[in-house]
Amino acid sequence: MAIPLPDPSAPAAAVINHLLAQEAWARAALVPHAGKIACIDAGATALHLRVGADGLLVADAGVAAVTIRLKLADLPLILQNRERAFSYVKVEGDAEFANAISAVAQGLRWEAEHDLEPWLGPLLATRVVAGARGAVETAKQTQQKLAENLAEYFLEEQPLLVRPAAVDGYGGEIARLRDDVERMDKRIAALERKLAAS
Repeated sequence: MAIPLPDPSAPAAAVINHLLAQEAWARAALVPHAGKIACIDAGATALHLRVGADGLLVADAGVAAVTIRLKLADLPLILQNRERAFSYVKVEGDAEFANAISAVAQGLRWEAEHDLEPWLGPLLATRVVAGARGAVETAKQTQQKLAENLAEYFLEEQPLLVRPAAVDGYGGEIARLRDDVERMDKRIAALERKLAAS
């Protein structure tokens, strides 16, 4: 017997509302769509969020005006490149509402300094966030260098991988050899005919 998963709509609305509360422009973009429900369907789970009169979101499992379908496997790509997020999803329903959601999703940013400032003060909050961003960037660079070093090792020192140019060159050499063999075969056949005729 499958255990039903809790509805993630309310916690998702709380997180998004925290960001919306800091951005008046984002709430203003959603206000014209007050009362409309958006469904974000990821297959295994779905969020149902209704836009309130103030531009904030409320969990509501009513009939969706727009449904945004996405694959969980595409979620890292969506988070990495939010400008192209809507190219990874399928949108059904109210196009204007979907465009408003897209604009808000692209422009909405979490300002960690703002949330840390009451506890750490403005200077320390800025330094903590800058340090965290630096650590993330260092981790990305380390990951990229590791991938490059592994690729070089498996291409040059312990050849388990082959460069595409080498594969193309090898394919070209095989094609030339095949053509040469066919020409040689035709010459041999012609010589055999001459010998048989004489």
